[in-house]
Amino acid sequence: MFIGIDLGTSGVKAVLLDRDGQVRASATASLTVQRAHPRWSEQAPQAWWDAFASALDGTLAAGREAGIDPKSIEAIGLAGQMHGATLLDARGDVLRPAILWNDGRCDIECTELEAAEPSLRAVTGNLALPGFTAPKLAWVRKHEPEVFARIAKVLLPKDYLRYRMTGLFASDMSDSAGTLWLDVAKREWSPRLLAACGLTVDHMPALYEGNQVAGVLTPEIARRFGLNEIPVAAGGGDNAAGAIGVGIVKAGQAMLSLGTSGVYFAVSDGFVSNPLKAVHSFCHALPDTWHLMSVVLNAAGCADFTARVAGYPDVATLFADAEANAAGSGAPPVWFLPYLSGERTPHNNTRAKGVFFGLTPDTQRADLANATLEGVSFALQDGIDVLHEVLKPTEIAVIGGGSRSAYWTQMLADVSGMPLTLRTGGEVGPALGAARLAHLAVEPAASLEAVCPQPPVLAVREPDLKRHAYYRDERRPTFAALYKALEPIF
Repeated sequence: MFIGIDLGTSGVKAVLLDRDGQVRASATASLTVQRAHPRWSEQAPQAWWDAFASALDGTLAAGREAGIDPKSIEAIGLAGQMHGATLLDARGDVLRPAILWNDGRCDIECTELEAAEPSLRAVTGNLALPGFTAPKLAWVRKHEPEVFARIAKVLLPKDYLRYRMTGLFASDMSDSAGTLWLDVAKREWSPRLLAACGLTVDHMPALYEGNQVAGVLTPEIARRFGLNEIPVAAGGGDNAAGAIGVGIVKAGQAMLSLGTSGVYFAVSDGFVSNPLKAVHSFCHALPDTWHLMSVVLNAAGCADFTARVAGYPDVATLFADAEANAAGSGAPPVWFLPYLSGERTPHNNTRAKGVFFGLTPDTQRADLANATLEGVSFALQDGIDVLHEVLKPTEIAVIGGGSRSAYWTQMLADVSGMPLTLRTGGEVGPALGAARLAHLAVEPAASLEAVCPQPPVLAVREPDLKRHAYYRDERRPTFAALYKALEPIF
């Protein structure tokens, strides 16, 4: 038996996985985000720990009801939201709330970092983006010097949980690649990039591959949860762990994740990059494996937004209304720019905004619903296109909450002109990948294909070539022109 933990932005999920790869129990605990100022996004690390404890307690209780003894659990794996800056002093105490991945305050520091360290893009394979960890520390150094002076360790969110569980400072390659301090090709910390932020390797946790043991539960924590003093696997960033959860582990495989944000994740057999288009180049959570990733900050979350402002009782009703009044059937043309929280790939613009365009007295809320789904699809395709400039996968799986809509996934296939494969189990996500990494950590000789299989196929969305031409020739050009026209005034 293995435990997988996923520390997300909106909650912590824990799953109990057996040796046959079946999820036997799970539980979640919610989190909230604090936004003290525009473009800020923070959480208290203590809230992570409290939610972790609640989720793990719930999972173990559900396991006991199913006849599973917590003492039979062999290891724990960790996954979590990437990029968050968790700052500890020499006693291991938290110095300030953690600055999260979707915090946009440090765009000026990004420009300053790139000017100060010209090698940054070549070493990391990435642009300096406000979401990453390094510019957050540059912001703290500038605006909170008294806090910066006391920093002894900088941890990523899931690695704070590991510290509380094991007493050790450790991280994995995939999560650490999102800091802008990792030499991604060499899979080691870069003293030069750390120095650009006033830090040294001593401020960093020890590095492990995601399927390696990176600590053991302390006796106190083991007693608290009724577990043995079991190993804790290094784990992975949420996207890498989510990919492992659906068997995306080899070059040529890719996935499109339709969560609150949208991620296109493609495995490469070496270090490649396209930083000028804000494509992310990271280590995968498995040895000698890398991946590329395009990220849009607003995907399925836009459906929640439009459901709220258009007066739908829930998102399911929005999807049903959009399908019943499909775009292109005589409805007035409406476009939607989905940049509610700014954008990463390919625009790298924290100041971009969401926009409805083309409204008339005849516009109905179903037009807004369809424009929303279409606008998110176009934004995702913008990211897919720039990733494909350097790597083109042979198969794309679709996962995440948005994948439950047959209408939207067909629209995505039509926009892309590529077949999209839907697989079972994608909703379990990074927690499943974390549990699989825990399995590999205690059984390194196990077959990767056996521990990390791809789930069964539910459906394949083949693109309608006529609809593809309609989106390509009639809709996307206006979408692109709208962003270009509005960019100067965002």
